[in-house]
Amino acid sequence: MELYKKTASELSELLAKKEISAVELAKDVLARAEAVDDKVGAYLTMTAESALAQAEAVDAKRAAGESLSALAGIPVAIKDNICTKGTLTTCASKMLYNFKPPYNATVMDKLAACDVVVTGKVNMDEFAMGSSCENSAAKTTHNPHDLSRVPGGSSGGSAAVVAAGEVPLALGSDTGGSIRQPASFCGVVGLKPPYGAVSRYGLIAFASSLDQIGPFGRSIEDAAMLLDAITGYDPAHDSTSVKTPFEGTVRANLNPDMKGKKIGLPKEYFGEGISEEVRKAVLAAADQYKAMGAEVFEISLPLADYALPIYYILSSAEASSNLARFDGVKYGYRTPNAGDDLIDLYVKSRSEGFGPEVQRRIMLGTYVLSSGYYDAYYKKARAAQRKIKEEFAAAFEQCDMILTPVAPTTAYEIGSKTQDPLAMYAGDICTVSVNIAGLPGLVQPCGFDARNMPIGMQLIGRPFGEQGLLNAGLAFEQASGLKNIIAAL
Repeated sequence: MELYKKTASELSELLAKKEISAVELAKDVLARAEAVDDKVGAYLTMTAESALAQAEAVDAKRAAGESLSALAGIPVAIKDNICTKGTLTTCASKMLYNFKPPYNATVMDKLAACDVVVTGKVNMDEFAMGSSCENSAAKTTHNPHDLSRVPGGSSGGSAAVVAAGEVPLALGSDTGGSIRQPASFCGVVGLKPPYGAVSRYGLIAFASSLDQIGPFGRSIEDAAMLLDAITGYDPAHDSTSVKTPFEGTVRANLNPDMKGKKIGLPKEYFGEGISEEVRKAVLAAADQYKAMGAEVFEISLPLADYALPIYYILSSAEASSNLARFDGVKYGYRTPNAGDDLIDLYVKSRSEGFGPEVQRRIMLGTYVLSSGYYDAYYKKARAAQRKIKEEFAAAFEQCDMILTPVAPTTAYEIGSKTQDPLAMYAGDICTVSVNIAGLPGLVQPCGFDARNMPIGMQLIGRPFGEQGLLNAGLAFEQASGLKNIIAAL
């Protein structure tokens, strides 16, 4: 039995019935990774030995008759910016090349309580800054559906490892689309939870007011299962975490009934720049929802045009502050070439430790926070952020959820945009508003382009409306049959 081809939900059932063991499953997915990851390049650190030990412990608990979670024994890969005690956590950066956290992120403690099997840490754009996984200091990850194309970013490794069948579930983080865009490019399910639903403690910060950890899977049910495990109020460690209405119960309450649901199609998200193939696939999904009894109609979100500049001002400003700690003295890579000059030590450590994209955003952030420019840029961006939140709130008075494309195109060729940062940034046009407004966003496959590359669609929900999104996602998944898509490597 090729266990790697099954969804996490299917595997959970087989484990519960004792038709397979956790050790069998762990060996199967590790063998799959061994066979294909040299092509995909998703893993930065594999923890095969500890994974097998965790699997053995699960089997022992099950044999002893202990009550176990649905995730017990299920392999999960972790984005390399989530702290894992004693395991390298590098943010795919030279700056943290040897960092082994002395503690776990809250989500890792939650997964440990569910007895998951952690297979390792996966690649990303350095410090989560990028949309293609090409900004990693370690290596470039390839899209499993076409190895000449990008998997998306920044959580490109998390999406690719799931799409390649190397693991059924993965954790990523999303600051401006970093879960949703790679999910779309790789043909998997990705969910950006609402801000505050998942503790950020132990997530190495990019932009603290926007970052959120979320799940990847190959089905809606899989994503719901992992979401249930990681959500939860964390007052001891994260002052931004909140109690959510659906904490730990989303999977149990999945309901695909779409009758009477209202779905808005914002005209600004389907205009110039969106490829015809993407537009057609998402509008076909809208028609599918109509056939299921939903009411689908056009809405307007005119402030969408301002989302990109708002996002890059706010996120870069926060990145500049958050990454100031990595100076080669208190923290991070220290250059061997500075001699006794302290200023030279700072300059060379940061110049050598950070890649060009991280440096670019630090400089942009420092600029917008500097005297004379704070009011002109940062303050205005914060005011505009409030307007975007208000615009979404008004839209949700008309509809239950909003359907949009995820990215203007499908996955593009590796190297095609690396020399044009603005073209790369423009790819986030459909996703950044969700982070600016703190809303949940669900991405799942809705078709394929002429090259057989996956096309994703995005459902945006009200604050803490992730149950409704996953219900709608399940309805489409059942109607379309688009689930558990594994690349033929």
